[in-house]
Amino acid sequence: MTENPKIIRVKDVMKTSFATIDGAATISDALKMMKSAYTSVLVVNKRHDDDEYGLITSGDIARHVLAKDRAPDRVNVYEIMTRPVIHVHQEMDIRHCSRLFSTYNLVRAPVLENDKVIGMVSPNSLVLDGLYKIYE
Repeated sequence: MTENPKIIRVKDVMKTSFATIDGAATISDALKMMKSAYTSVLVVNKRHDDDEYGLITSGDIARHVLAKDRAPDRVNVYEIMTRPVIHVHQEMDIRHCSRLFSTYNLVRAPVLENDKVIGMVSPNSLVLDGLYKIYE
């Protein structure tokens, strides 16, 4: 008989602390928030119930603001953010989540429950927190 592999779920490795920002905020505001929250990724809030969550990363800011010599206080988050973003549910097996990250070249994915962000997952958390647990 073959042994069933140990299942580690996204909820077991996700980070529950994350920072959010409104799309109307400026890139200057986003930079201040990233610095104070010690993160390089912010979840962009929905504008209304029928909207989708977005993400803005320091890489987005580097590509769309810094490299183009745009003024951070004159560019809004909604101008350069990614929306909609691929999100995952907390019960997903980390192996499936990892395949999503690989297929779509993701750096982070919000974890949603009842249409609300409850956490964030990254390749680091999948490997360092998840894969490590399988072989404990």
